[in-house]
Amino acid sequence: MTPTKKYLTWLDRHLLELVAGFLLAFIPLYPKWPLFDILPGYIVRARLDDLVVGTAFLLLLLQVARRKTRLGDNPLFKPILIYLLIGFLSTLSSIFITKTVPLELLHVGKVVLHWIRRVEYMSLALVFFAAATNKHSLKRILTVFVVTVTAVSLYGFGQRYLAWPVYSTMNREFAKGWRLVLTEFARVSSTFAGHYDLAAYTVLSLSFLAGLVATAATRLKWLIAFIFLLTFAILLLTASRSSFIAYIGSLTLLFLLLSRKIGTKKALVSWLLFMLVSAVGLRSFGSLYSRFAHILMLDRLEGYLTQLVDRFKPEPARNYQINNDLALVYTETDTPPSPAATSSTGLPPDVYENIPLTFPEASLSAVPDTSGTGTEGQSRTYSDAAYTYGLSSAIRFDALWPKAIAGFLKNPLLGSGYSTLLKDQPTQFTEAESTDNDYLRALGETGLLGFLSFYGIFVFILYLSYRSYQKLKDPVLLAFAAAFIAGLVGLMVNALYIDIFEASKIAYTVWSFMGLTAALFIITKKSSV
Repeated sequence: MTPTKKYLTWLDRHLLELVAGFLLAFIPLYPKWPLFDILPGYIVRARLDDLVVGTAFLLLLLQVARRKTRLGDNPLFKPILIYLLIGFLSTLSSIFITKTVPLELLHVGKVVLHWIRRVEYMSLALVFFAAATNKHSLKRILTVFVVTVTAVSLYGFGQRYLAWPVYSTMNREFAKGWRLVLTEFARVSSTFAGHYDLAAYTVLSLSFLAGLVATAATRLKWLIAFIFLLTFAILLLTASRSSFIAYIGSLTLLFLLLSRKIGTKKALVSWLLFMLVSAVGLRSFGSLYSRFAHILMLDRLEGYLTQLVDRFKPEPARNYQINNDLALVYTETDTPPSPAATSSTGLPPDVYENIPLTFPEASLSAVPDTSGTGTEGQSRTYSDAAYTYGLSSAIRFDALWPKAIAGFLKNPLLGSGYSTLLKDQPTQFTEAESTDNDYLRALGETGLLGFLSFYGIFVFILYLSYRSYQKLKDPVLLAFAAAFIAGLVGLMVNALYIDIFEASKIAYTVWSFMGLTAALFIITKKSSV
């Protein structure tokens, strides 16, 4: 065999593995620079990652046509097809039954675009399954993931302390590809579209890194532990409360699983050590603690404890008297306030400046304001929920979640269709979609059938991963199986507060890991036979 033919044969055998490794690094690290508009006025634009993922799927289909791999061998293939079929039926229902999508090119194009995006995300589960043909290829792909996580974390530190550029899609203007830098109180987003996306990525990453620390050889533990600390610091810099809660839950589940493999005592000691590091980091680094303090009133609790301690301190000797000229200027306000006696700004706890309205409220709807009585320059008003739970939570309680429930009630089986939940009327064209609860979004957009078929895939892959975990002895693969279970459950907790599985970089990563997990199940099954 000539060297050229030998090289081509090797390339043909490892083509999908190379593609998978490239995708696992490219998708998180490449900024979300837009290429062109798909729909006029819409925040979702075509990007290079769409072309790369599409090319990877075409290469998979080429290998299928050449009988190098089979789609039917993937245990996720049929569940994915079922969901996509239900999603397509929901799309037809939104156009012809509930009529929440007008039969116009712009509106139909948007709902179809969201269905195609689901096809794009889920295609990676098929690509990565075909790429991981044995445990060695799976380990190589996971090595790329660890290197990528390190690069994402280092770039996040560069944003925070070195003014490295930020490319965000948090609103339509930013999504055009503006080069930004973080302000003093802005949250780190690294190479992701926003801080919530980055925080969710770290939840999955930290589960795997913690699993490696617990199971890897001694010579690797310190390196992995260092990468863990870097990534955990980035989680704190995102100041995402929901992701931090998901992280604590995922690590707890991780060591509960690992206790069967590494021993209960070692797992418990490891968990306590990680929780100690997490508590110290939360209290001393970043602004996440203060965000929790607003909701849980931790600052007030600290004030009460300080006052309680001060009561038992000996009274200092006072060798002065307030008299003569000093008595004329002394007031009780000269006494420093206690930590519990915080000043009231009249704003919700997560609002720091009362910026007046700069546009008429009616401009938020499709109906223009012709009354001549706009709200420009007026002070903003906030709901009771905003003062109690903060503006971030109030938006969910007062607007986003009720609209998702209303979409579900329009058609409990198939929902009101993709990208329809924010509409005040069917003809309105919304430039972005958000429910900030993935479960309510699935129910509202695709109904009970879409909800069950989508999250049924999650339950199924968790079952396959647990089956693999029970039989594994290899430390890296054992850490991956346990971390995937813990990390995915953590993300599902996160999904209670964020549309996490619609965020493209997270969705790509989750479905890629699902493909690797399905491959691990087949590899383990063959090994046991």
